[in-house]
Parts: sequence; structure tokens; C-alpha cells
Amino acid sequence: MNVRHRNPEADDSTQSPDAEEQQRTGTEADDRPPVTTGASSVVRALESAGVEAAFGVQGGAIMPVYDALYDSSIRHVTMAHEQGAVHAADAYGVVKGDPGVCLATSGPGATNLVTGIADADMDSDPVLALTGQVPTDFVGSDAFQETDTTGVTRPITKENYFASDADTVGDVVGEAFALAGMGRPGPTLVDLPKDITQAETGRDPGPARPPKTYDPQMEADTKDVKVAARAIENAEKPLLLFGGGVIKGNASETAREFAIDHGIPVVTTMPGIGSFPEDHELCLSWAGMHGTGYANMAITHTDLLIAIGTRFDDRLTGGIDTFAPEAEVVHIDIDPAEISKNIHADYPLVGDAGRVLDQVDSTMERSPDAREWREQCQQWKEEYPMDYAAPADEPLKPQFVVEAFDAATPDDTIVTTGVGQHQMWACQYWTYTEPRTWVSSHGLGAMGYGVPAAIGARYAADDDQSVVCFDGDGSFLMTMQELSVAVRENMDITIVVLNNEFIGMVRQWQDGFFEGRHMAAEYNWCPEFDRLAEAFGARGWRVDDYDQVADAVEEALAYDGPSVIDFHIDPGENVYPMVASGAPNGKFALSEDQL
Repeated sequence: MNVRHRNPEADDSTQSPDAEEQQRTGTEADDRPPVTTGASSVVRALESAGVEAAFGVQGGAIMPVYDALYDSSIRHVTMAHEQGAVHAADAYGVVKGDPGVCLATSGPGATNLVTGIADADMDSDPVLALTGQVPTDFVGSDAFQETDTTGVTRPITKENYFASDADTVGDVVGEAFALAGMGRPGPTLVDLPKDITQAETGRDPGPARPPKTYDPQMEADTKDVKVAARAIENAEKPLLLFGGGVIKGNASETAREFAIDHGIPVVTTMPGIGSFPEDHELCLSWAGMHGTGYANMAITHTDLLIAIGTRFDDRLTGGIDTFAPEAEVVHIDIDPAEISKNIHADYPLVGDAGRVLDQVDSTMERSPDAREWREQCQQWKEEYPMDYAAPADEPLKPQFVVEAFDAATPDDTIVTTGVGQHQMWACQYWTYTEPRTWVSSHGLGAMGYGVPAAIGARYAADDDQSVVCFDGDGSFLMTMQELSVAVRENMDITIVVLNNEFIGMVRQWQDGFFEGRHMAAEYNWCPEFDRLAEAFGARGWRVDDYDQVADAVEEALAYDGPSVIDFHIDPGENVYPMVASGAPNGKFALSEDQL
């Protein structure tokens, strides 16, 4: 069903170009139909770039490209909605390490991609969006299904393009694909007028290359590295902060070795989950608004924060003025715009995460003396454990459900989520040990991400990897139509709906900050999701009690196809720890009365 996952950290540079081309496309180059139109040039560019799958919705202005896909080795996955297509492409890119590709027609098709493009932009996920457009002569005339797609998406793309020539359109697509995955990843878009894709051309596009003007710095200045290395050696309470850039830069192994070799405790951001094994004694899990108490205590008391591949967003930092108040900051990032943008960097190191870490490691003459600091971090683990009460006479706790799935699945299981309380429980009570196994919407916080992301992740994953989606009732309701795609493709994914009949995070904030006034947060009008799953052709279960959990988990995971379990959980359960918006990380609440 799905293609095998190529390890993005593996070095396959020893292959010949012809062998690599054949491996990527699954066909001899001579067996491919010749380029005859702009549309076939677009498809040839994707094939030459190694694209194996694309997600989209057909339509009038994009139809020539779809016609060219008919004879292509690229597997096209028709989604139920364009938002589903871009979320699936996003997750595909997160798991596979190469840009995911999505397609949509002009007008409403293109605008339906906007949420997913913005999500990819916020999380620096590699995505290439191809949109149809009305013929060039009609642009600006308010033609049927015309929208200024490049204008709408310019603020939320790494770069976007308006194709103007059939002879060069393939080169433009190749450039956009390469740019999406190079340096700091992000979404790119190519708008394809129908007259350009229908026009004749016999020119094969060149290799996928980023613009000549795009040349990200890969190694930090050696003088800056020496100064930062001395600071790390002399720190008494050093702390590593691994952000999403560690994973996107394929630097997880390098970062792990650095932490272990030097005995430095590690916290992660939410996008950085999986970059360091959470069952390792040095790991303090993730920090921020709903991060662990011990991670937030470590950030509050460290004297040197070594941050790698993070943009220091507000969900991590809480109040900027109170973030890591006792620390100097080493900031490693490939994007110089992030240096000192939110948090001042005392030791800025611009470059690729792995290569700069190697520079620092080779420059250090000794490890910091952090034995007492490690003991203090362990004490915080014992003082602020991630536990919860689960009385047998109370409704089912969501944390229990997450732990049950974690115990029943392999360590390399991929977890996708929507956005809300269920998302927090899924990353608090699941132990992540591998990169590219946590797939969620962070910066944008797009409800509805989970189900289409599970589809994209399934295509990118190894055949023997499990894919589990945790969703809330509100989030599942937004993109549940994509379940029809999973059924059509007979995809082995398990969807876990943590159903509290609320938009749970909104309800929690209403209780904590709005005197319990539940305006537009109650979702007791939702359908029965287990029966809805059966109507789609999937398997469905409803679980209300603890004694039903084990059997339902076992049966759903054993089922070779899409399944949905509707867990009716305690509607009053809240997510803790919690750092109130703008508050210091060290002032986290463990209950509502502490907010």
C-alpha cells in the first residue's frame, strides 16, 4: 500500500545519478513518456526530484496537470477536501524528511489550502503546493474560480511563484521543491495558469535546484564557536534545549551523542519531541505551557541554556522577561532571523544544527562539571512527577487511554494529533524515543490536523510501523471526511477520539479565567463516532469504562484497516501542569486553584 520510508539521515550520496533516478521514480528514465506540454514538464520535474506520492483534489484549472499524472510513477492520493490534502502532505514531509506535495485547483481549491500552508510555515515543515489558475489572459478579470493565490499565500510561504512559460515551468517547480526542503524548511507554492500547463513544449526540466541566491550558512564562525565552547565548559548548571530544528536538520543522533558524552540534561520543545529519548536519565521531557514541571524548573534555574533549532515561541517561554532568568544563552540556528528575535542570544551560532554541534564538540576541551546539577534535575523529577488520579468510580481518564496505547505499540509508532487537550495528553503520557514519530500542529494550532496527518504519515512510514491518531471530538469533527480516504485506500491507521463533549481546552480556560461561563464550548451534540466510522466503512468501537479499554485497544490495533475508538472520557479532566499565558515557567500550576 505505502512506499517504504527512506531514512533521511542515511547517506546515499554514493549512488550514481542514473541509479538514484531509477530508485526514486521506480522506472527507467527512457520508459517515461516524453515532455509535450507544460503540465507534463511539471510532472517530469516532480519525478526527477524523487517525488513518490502527492495528495490533492481534482478541478478545472489544475486538470492538465492531473492528466499528465495519469502516466506517472507518482502515486496520487485523492483527498476529500483540500485542507486534508495539505495536512497529509505536511505530515508526509515531517515523517519522510522530504517535501510533501499537494495539488488543488484555482479559487476555492487554492484558498482551502491556506490553513495547511500557514501551519507548515509556522512549523517549518517542507511542503510544495501546486495550484491551478485561470488562463493568463483572464487573470485580473474576476473570472470563474479566480483568486490571487500568490498574493493570498505570499505572507505564509517561504517563496511562491506564478508560472509564465511552458518551457520553464518544470524548472520553476523543481526550484520550489528544492527550496522547500533546503536550509530552514518551509512551504513553497507554484501557481499554474491553465494556458501554461496546456501549452506545447518539448523541453525537459533540469534538476531540482534551489535559487542561486539561496545559500544558507552551514557552519558557525570559528571564533564564536570557541567562545561558546568555553562557556559550556565553565557552566555549573548547563541545559540543552532541543527544538524542532534538530529533527528537521537530521541532527538528532549528533545531538544525543553530544548530550550523553558531556552529561548535560536535555529538555525539548513540543516540535522537538523525539529528538532525545524520553526514557533516558538525562531527559526532562518538554518544556512550556503544558510541559513537565521538572523541565520548566530546569529552564528557570539553568545558568547556561544551549538552545538548538528553536524559535522561542510564547508557548515555550511564557513571559519573555522571566524566561531562563539566571542563564546566558547559546543559540544555534540555521536561520539568522531567529537569533535574538525573542530571546537574547549571548552566544549566537548561525549554521546547520548537526554541523555546528560537531564544531562545538571538537572545540571543547572538557565537559562541564554538572554532577550536582544532574542530581538537582533528578530531584525535580521526583518532586513533580507526571501522574494523575484514576478512581474506579469516576469517568475514564484520558491519560489512562494514552498510556494503554503506548504500552501496546512499538517504540517507533508514529503519533499524529489534532489540537486541544487531547494533543497535550498525547505528548505528556506517551514516551517518545525516536525522531519523526510525533506529528502535530504546533505554531498555528490547527484543529482537524490529526486524521489527514495520519494518512500522510501512513504513506511516508515504513510498512511495519504503526500509526495512531489521537483526536478530540471537536477536532475530529472538522476533518472526519478524510476517514473515507483511509477506507478507500485500506490504510492501517487507528484513530483514538478522546471524547469529553467539549472543546476541552476552551472549556478549561473558561473555567480558569472566565468564571466557568461555557459559551460555545459544549459539544454534546456530536454524532456517535463509532457508528459514524462504521458508516464510512471503517471499524468502530465505543468505550466508557476502564475494563473495556484493554480489549478495545488490542482489537483496534490488530485490525488491518482504519479503525476509530470513541473513548468517552471524564468531561471535567484538565491538562496540568499549566503555565498561565505570560507567566514565568517556574510558576506552573498543578491544579485550577493555583492559576
